[in-house]
Amino acid sequence: MKKLSIIIPAYNEQKTIHLILDKIKNVTLLNGIEKEIIIVNDCSKDDTEGAIFSYIELNKNLIISYYKHEINQGKGAALHTGISKATGDLLIIQDADLEYDPEEYNLLLNPILNGHADIVYGSRFIGGNPHRILFFWHTLGNKFLTFISNMLTNLNLTDMETCYKLFKTEIIQNIQLKEKRFGFEPEVTAKISRIPQIRIYEVGISYYGRTYEEGKKIGWKDGVRALYCMIKYFISK
Repeated sequence: MKKLSIIIPAYNEQKTIHLILDKIKNVTLLNGIEKEIIIVNDCSKDDTEGAIFSYIELNKNLIISYYKHEINQGKGAALHTGISKATGDLLIIQDADLEYDPEEYNLLLNPILNGHADIVYGSRFIGGNPHRILFFWHTLGNKFLTFISNMLTNLNLTDMETCYKLFKTEIIQNIQLKEKRFGFEPEVTAKISRIPQIRIYEVGISYYGRTYEEGKKIGWKDGVRALYCMIKYFISK
């Protein structure tokens, strides 16, 4: 494994995009693995694009590819674009805010590099890492969606909705993905669960959640859509 593709969907992240890129830049990956950063700007209304261009100009030693949607399509659509452009052996999803810590990439890499896993999920609900205390109903909703997903896929995940999902790139690029918003999470989970002999692992990660005032975007409608997607992709298998 020589290269990790880091896919960053970005929508109105002018205030934090340079901070998360700094964190990624400062991470030293196991086994000398290189980093390929792929940013997909989903038609932001603020100056996310200007912040990205400024960062690229000041950090020419980093491998950063930039793509922009001319119409806002949703996080899932941005991920589709990023996944299709990846050239690394491995691929991880990274939100453009500061809720997830790139310092923990190596926690997710370990099971794959040790030959145990093909896909690794980072769970916010296991392990002893820091977790910001925020929304009861949001947490309950996440656990409910994970429970339903597990029933339909026969997996025993603790955090299906997590951002941190690490794949062998050839696996995720061979999955036909359709969901353009937050339905990406249940869709990709349902589809990987049906791959013969797939080895899925889970590791505990930190979670530095933000409030809606701080820029959090997912809401209850996305939860309803996630539930619909689980049933849809279970039936359509």
